[in-house]
Amino acid sequence: MTTEKEKSLQAVLDKTVDNKKVYGTSFAIKKDTLIWQGASGNFSIDQPYFIASTTKLFTTAIILKLRADGKLTLDDKISKYLDKSILSGLHIYKGKDYSQEITIKHLLSHTSGLPDYFQGKGKTGKSLENEITKGNDQLWTFEQAIERTKNMSALFVPETKGKANYSDANFQLLGKIIENITHKSYTENCREFITQPLGLAKTYLYKDSADKTPKTLYYKSNELNIPKAMTSFGADGGIVSTSKDMLVFIEAFFTGKLFPSTYIEELQEWKKIFFPMRSGIGIHLFKLPWIFNPTGAVPYFIGHSGLSGALAYYSPKENIFIAGTVNQVAHPDISFKTMIKLTQQIMK
Repeated sequence: MTTEKEKSLQAVLDKTVDNKKVYGTSFAIKKDTLIWQGASGNFSIDQPYFIASTTKLFTTAIILKLRADGKLTLDDKISKYLDKSILSGLHIYKGKDYSQEITIKHLLSHTSGLPDYFQGKGKTGKSLENEITKGNDQLWTFEQAIERTKNMSALFVPETKGKANYSDANFQLLGKIIENITHKSYTENCREFITQPLGLAKTYLYKDSADKTPKTLYYKSNELNIPKAMTSFGADGGIVSTSKDMLVFIEAFFTGKLFPSTYIEELQEWKKIFFPMRSGIGIHLFKLPWIFNPTGAVPYFIGHSGLSGALAYYSPKENIFIAGTVNQVAHPDISFKTMIKLTQQIMK
């Protein structure tokens, strides 16, 4: 790669760090044989960070590997793999219990109709997200996350046409299904199926609240020190990684190194979830509408992002893989703007 191109990519990151919204950023990008990694502000290139909901891609990958190994099918009812205590009263909509109707596919695609234990408002009228962004760090168990979900109203019957609701509860349940099928912890599954085969030395599930390895998150201008919460997420948002490791992972995910690449086509059943994102089966679509992209200069991307300002995406059209973070909970949109700018530079 020419030093001019490297300079233009680094300039994108340097401009992103304004010390008001973004204090540090790290990105890695690959197009064809070109690979570039950069960092700015309070980040170094190999700085581990919380990838938050980008973790869901790891969970999706493990589920698809178990599918390839004949351990499950996406149409399996989750009642096949979960205790009655978990299912009891999980999904009640308009007085009718649909808990037995939920499938693995419904969880992956956010079409279960389950509320979100993290962003949904509980009986107090406040969400866990509200409490945590105010600095009220707290622990919760899988059982508590599910109990919280049960205390909120289900939003629609599973697989209602055209409906999707993003819910972290879906992926908490998938994590438990993975553990029950394999008789191993989610951590061990990540290690066995993903981090060891791909050589991701700095990628792991955050389980120790005394672990200071990952960069502290920011919420607006304040450091958001929430280690207890970060240990509680697990399969829906608990992984720590680096941009370099995530670039290797996102390429492996979309090129058949973790599960058959023929599955990728099946995952692309898109439903509106939050603008301009659409939810597929275990992956998201980021596609700017025509009004913001009249010339079509910005390609569409498939992958996932997290509330921490982390993301990992692939552009099939341009054969670009990109991963990184702006490490800012209040402005995760900045990571998408940064992704677009880096993409435009590498395409020149």
